[in-house]
Amino acid sequence: MNEAALLDQTRRLLEALEHDAIPHVLVGGLALLQYVDGRNTRDIDLILAVEDLPRLPGFVLRERNEWFGTGDCDPLRIDLRFTANSLFTEVAKRHSSFRQFLGTSLRCATPEGIILLKLFALPSLYRQGQIERADLYETDILQLLRLDPVTDESLLDRLRPHLSGSDLKALDEVLRDLRSRLGNVRRFER
Repeated sequence: MNEAALLDQTRRLLEALEHDAIPHVLVGGLALLQYVDGRNTRDIDLILAVEDLPRLPGFVLRERNEWFGTGDCDPLRIDLRFTANSLFTEVAKRHSSFRQFLGTSLRCATPEGIILLKLFALPSLYRQGQIERADLYETDILQLLRLDPVTDESLLDRLRPHLSGSDLKALDEVLRDLRSRLGNVRRFER
């Protein structure tokens, strides 16, 4: 699919979500592009309630479990995070705002919301050996930390009900490393 067709299909899907009043929050690469430049993506990531799946126009579900789903919408790939996960619900309710994108107003995760989702995913990515994807997520987090003054303690406190103690300890180390890298960047910006 060429870039113009991808953007056109994305615009149609977002307009349909808005027109049909389907509660959703844009997360992932397209949400990240609302705040930082240079991130490429070829899919749409949404937080959505499972019961709203039948309302997605032209959507074909390919895979689903309790918290995640994947499908397509002629031929746009859509990755879903379901509100059955309380962290996803928290991001949708407390860490999202309306943004203008492709000529429509849509609910989009805030930088803090995106950071929370990416931190939540990191332990699983490392356990699955998806190191390149984990590196990409860490870079995304680093870019967002430059924009959002959220503290590491606040992030870890929000993740505490959703992750094990060992995962939280590992994420604390990741955040310390990212803060160190952020300090290096700031030294060169002077």
